[in-house]
Amino acid sequence: MKKIISFGFVCAILLVTSCSVGGGGELTGVAGRAKYFEPDPYGMIFVPQGSFTMGLNDQDVPWAQNTYSRTVTVDPFWMDETEITNNEYRQFVFWVRDSIMRRMLGEVIDDFVISEDQFGNPIEPPNLNWDMRIDFRDEEVNETLSDLFYNEQERFSGKKEIDTRKLQYEYYWVDLKQAARKSNRYNYQTKEYEGFVTNADGERVEIQDRSSFIIREVVNIYPDTLVWIADFTYSFNEPLTTRYFWHPAYDNYPVVGVTWKQASAFCRWRSNFLNAGLAASGQPPVHDYHLPSESEWEYAARGGLEHSMYPWGGYYTRNKEGCFLANFKPLRGNYIDDGGSVTLGVGTYQPNEYGLYDMAGNVAEWTKNAFDESAYVFTHDLNPDYYYNALPDDPPVLKRKVIRGGSWKDIAFFMQNGARTYEYQDTAKSYIGFRCVRPYLGSN
Repeated sequence: MKKIISFGFVCAILLVTSCSVGGGGELTGVAGRAKYFEPDPYGMIFVPQGSFTMGLNDQDVPWAQNTYSRTVTVDPFWMDETEITNNEYRQFVFWVRDSIMRRMLGEVIDDFVISEDQFGNPIEPPNLNWDMRIDFRDEEVNETLSDLFYNEQERFSGKKEIDTRKLQYEYYWVDLKQAARKSNRYNYQTKEYEGFVTNADGERVEIQDRSSFIIREVVNIYPDTLVWIADFTYSFNEPLTTRYFWHPAYDNYPVVGVTWKQASAFCRWRSNFLNAGLAASGQPPVHDYHLPSESEWEYAARGGLEHSMYPWGGYYTRNKEGCFLANFKPLRGNYIDDGGSVTLGVGTYQPNEYGLYDMAGNVAEWTKNAFDESAYVFTHDLNPDYYYNALPDDPPVLKRKVIRGGSWKDIAFFMQNGARTYEYQDTAKSYIGFRCVRPYLGSN
């Protein structure tokens, strides 16, 4: 299929001004800098900076010995109030679908792309023209987009549908960890780079320039709706397979069937989408959205309650009326005593002290960190972060990513704030979703 370009990048323009004798020769800083105020992001909760004791607050029931208690500090950040819902993820799917259509149409109809800026300078590659309406009554439009749909042999009941295998999102990110290595820095004496970098294909190549640190990713972003059948044997879940992601009844339910790669791609798209909107209104871009680190997730889940076992602060999974406080598997073979047999709409239960919903139960959540049993030993105590960009040919053990919070099918142990487990980054499950975080600009 044709290559798809992410058009969310925001270009920063440096304005050169005269600084000869401004300020009477005193050091006053660059004049004309506007004061920045960060408004509350829509649907996100502010989590203040702080330190806490990271790790289990009860016995290590499975005797996994992969969680140790240690005091760490985290910077302030914004976190999604709830897990990403089906309808929110569908916005991502629709954007990718529409961008593919406009790219395909732009190759034959000039109106679907913008090839020059306001000054007549060429734009390469051209930007998509989102103001141009796609008219499916036009024969040329239908003929151009025919390859994006299932062919007649693959259609059910003759229904014309988008081929979800072609919903590929291409994006780029800068590998700052490789760029930060001293051996990879620019040498001002020799005026060249002297190190080596591992590219997206796993090849170790010599650094040519800054572009060597730019990683290209292409990810199919459509959720795996078959997980409802694949995850369980001898269980009737076909109705969820055919309806969960698309039916309006499930719009406010957490999206599942999304791999770690897809969740990461969503974060990158969300960053580009927001920054493009800010640029259009003349505002500076913000930091990128990303999956929470383990330390960010656990700190947020505790809600400021030190040594709390669960997000609600207590040691029990029921309230004083005997009602369960989250969506999990409370009893053997009995999924519904907490109110739901599988997932429930986000925000069904009470939030924690920070105002965050479903930090325990409903669906487990991807974090950005790689899983290592001894990660708590070697990571820093300031913003602990163990990240490994696993390559396609890496062994499975290097593709493990941490998941937190427990899900509708898990027992209470996995809902504890400090409990950690993993899943493979290229695996989708019916009980794993995610939420995003965004760094707070400044300190608070």
